[in-house]
Amino acid sequence: MRKLKITEMQRLAPEAYVQSTKIPVVVVLDSVRSMNNVGSVFRTADAFRLEGLVLCGITARPPHPDIHKTALGAEDSVPWSYAPTALEAVEALRTEGYEVYALEQAHGSQSLEAFEADLSKRYALVIGNEVHGVAQQALDRCHGCLEIPQLGTKHSLNVSVATGVALWQIVRPWLGQI
Repeated sequence: MRKLKITEMQRLAPEAYVQSTKIPVVVVLDSVRSMNNVGSVFRTADAFRLEGLVLCGITARPPHPDIHKTALGAEDSVPWSYAPTALEAVEALRTEGYEVYALEQAHGSQSLEAFEADLSKRYALVIGNEVHGVAQQALDRCHGCLEIPQLGTKHSLNVSVATGVALWQIVRPWLGQI
């Protein structure tokens, strides 16, 4: 076995990426304070070819060198917008026909491995602040909550790690479809 060279990976050029079909998933970042987390989520959104990101509240916005450090240019390829609050973002996405889920530990949350995306729907995933999670007002307007099963002593995962884990499960049905 030999590692692939970058030239062998057949990745899209930035121009082709912009024109490509996207997976109908949007990530909402609710006051994520770490620019490294923001950049990492941009990079993950690029990897899964998501429709875009909505940055809310205190979440930093490109251009910024600390976002670029982990996004590695994905902040230029992934469409993004800003909303003053996650609640406003959730309301707008619901109006646009998205089924909105928060990634949160909550009463009645659905275990992530049991979630199966419907290819005929559009989804939004709300990711909360590193300390406080998803704002309760936004959580109240979501269609549901998804929770990552955890077996250790800690109560949560890093924001960007949790986003990547959740997105893998959500986008699985589209892999090989686009």
